[in-house]
Amino acid sequence: MSWSRAFLVLASVAALSCGRGDTVQRPYDNNDLQLVTSYTAKDFCSCVFVMQMSEEYCRRWTAASPAVATVKVDYKERSVQTAAALLWGEKARLVSERDGCELVE
Repeated sequence: MSWSRAFLVLASVAALSCGRGDTVQRPYDNNDLQLVTSYTAKDFCSCVFVMQMSEEYCRRWTAASPAVATVKVDYKERSVQTAAALLWGEKARLVSERDGCELVE
Protein backbone atom coordinates (compact mmCIF):
# COMPACT_ATOMS: atom_id res chain seq x y z
CA MET A 1 0.00 0.00 0.00
CA SER A 2 1.39 3.41 -0.91
CA TRP A 3 1.91 6.11 1.68
CA SER A 4 -0.69 8.36 0.14
CA ARG A 5 -3.31 5.61 0.19
CA ALA A 6 -2.44 4.68 3.79
CA PHE A 7 -2.71 8.33 4.78
CA LEU A 8 -6.18 8.62 3.19
CA VAL A 9 -7.38 5.50 5.02
CA LEU A 10 -6.06 6.78 8.37
CA ALA A 11 -7.52 10.25 7.77
CA SER A 12 -10.92 8.74 6.94
CA VAL A 13 -10.93 6.57 10.08
CA ALA A 14 -9.88 9.55 12.21
CA ALA A 15 -12.59 11.76 10.72
CA LEU A 16 -15.27 9.14 11.33
CA SER A 17 -14.23 8.50 14.92
CA CYS A 18 -13.99 12.19 15.88
CA GLY A 19 -17.70 12.81 15.47
CA ARG A 20 -18.95 9.82 17.47
CA GLY A 21 -19.48 11.66 20.77
CA ASP A 22 -21.43 14.43 19.08
CA THR A 23 -23.92 12.19 17.29
CA VAL A 24 -25.73 10.84 20.34
CA GLN A 25 -29.47 10.88 19.68
CA ARG A 26 -31.28 12.92 22.29
CA PRO A 27 -35.06 12.74 22.63
CA TYR A 28 -36.85 15.92 21.68
CA ASP A 29 -39.36 16.67 24.44
CA ASN A 30 -41.59 18.81 22.29
CA ASN A 31 -43.62 17.59 19.38
CA ASP A 32 -45.41 19.17 16.47
CA LEU A 33 -48.78 19.44 18.24
CA GLN A 34 -47.27 21.09 21.31
CA LEU A 35 -45.35 23.57 19.19
CA VAL A 36 -48.24 24.35 16.85
CA THR A 37 -50.69 24.95 19.72
CA SER A 38 -48.18 27.29 21.40
CA TYR A 39 -47.45 29.33 18.30
CA THR A 40 -51.12 29.45 17.29
CA ALA A 41 -52.22 30.68 20.73
CA LYS A 42 -49.63 33.46 20.79
CA ASP A 43 -50.08 34.49 17.16
CA PHE A 44 -53.87 34.36 17.32
CA CYS A 45 -53.81 36.47 20.50
CA SER A 46 -51.59 39.05 18.79
CA CYS A 47 -53.77 39.04 15.71
CA VAL A 48 -57.03 39.64 17.62
CA PHE A 49 -55.90 41.93 20.45
CA VAL A 50 -52.86 43.79 19.09
CA MET A 51 -53.61 43.97 15.36
CA GLN A 52 -57.38 44.17 16.13
CA MET A 53 -58.33 41.90 13.24
CA SER A 54 -61.45 39.74 13.01
CA GLU A 55 -61.45 36.14 14.25
CA GLU A 56 -62.06 34.91 10.71
CA TYR A 57 -59.02 36.80 9.43
CA CYS A 58 -56.91 35.50 12.33
CA ARG A 59 -57.96 31.89 11.66
CA ARG A 60 -56.64 32.21 8.11
CA TRP A 61 -53.53 34.13 9.25
CA THR A 62 -52.56 31.50 11.85
CA ALA A 63 -53.42 28.41 9.79
CA ALA A 64 -50.94 25.67 10.67
CA SER A 65 -50.12 22.12 9.79
CA PRO A 66 -51.05 19.94 11.57
CA ALA A 67 -54.27 21.86 12.06
CA VAL A 68 -55.18 22.97 15.58
CA ALA A 69 -58.52 21.45 16.60
CA THR A 70 -59.91 24.34 18.61
CA VAL A 71 -59.20 28.01 19.12
CA LYS A 72 -61.22 29.86 21.78
CA VAL A 73 -61.04 33.62 22.20
CA ASP A 74 -61.94 35.08 25.60
CA TYR A 75 -62.54 38.80 25.10
CA LYS A 76 -63.14 39.43 28.81
CA GLU A 77 -59.75 37.97 29.82
CA ARG A 78 -58.16 39.07 26.54
CA SER A 79 -56.74 35.61 26.00
CA VAL A 80 -56.73 32.79 23.45
CA GLN A 81 -56.74 29.08 24.22
CA THR A 82 -55.85 26.38 21.68
CA ALA A 83 -56.13 22.60 21.80
CA ALA A 84 -55.19 19.63 19.61
CA ALA A 85 -55.62 15.87 19.99
CA LEU A 86 -56.93 16.05 23.58
CA LEU A 87 -53.43 16.13 25.09
CA TRP A 88 -51.93 19.35 23.82
CA GLY A 89 -53.07 22.88 24.38
CA GLU A 90 -51.82 26.31 25.20
CA LYS A 91 -53.09 29.65 26.42
CA ALA A 92 -51.81 33.12 25.58
CA ARG A 93 -52.91 36.43 27.04
CA LEU A 94 -52.45 40.05 26.13
CA VAL A 95 -49.81 41.75 28.26
CA SER A 96 -50.28 45.20 26.72
CA GLU A 97 -50.72 46.82 23.33
CA ARG A 98 -47.01 47.66 23.33
CA ASP A 99 -45.69 44.29 24.60
CA GLY A 100 -48.19 42.06 22.81
CA CYS A 101 -49.17 38.56 23.98
CA GLU A 102 -47.35 35.95 26.02
CA LEU A 103 -47.91 32.29 26.75
CA VAL A 104 -49.48 31.55 30.13
CA GLU A 105 -47.79 28.82 32.12
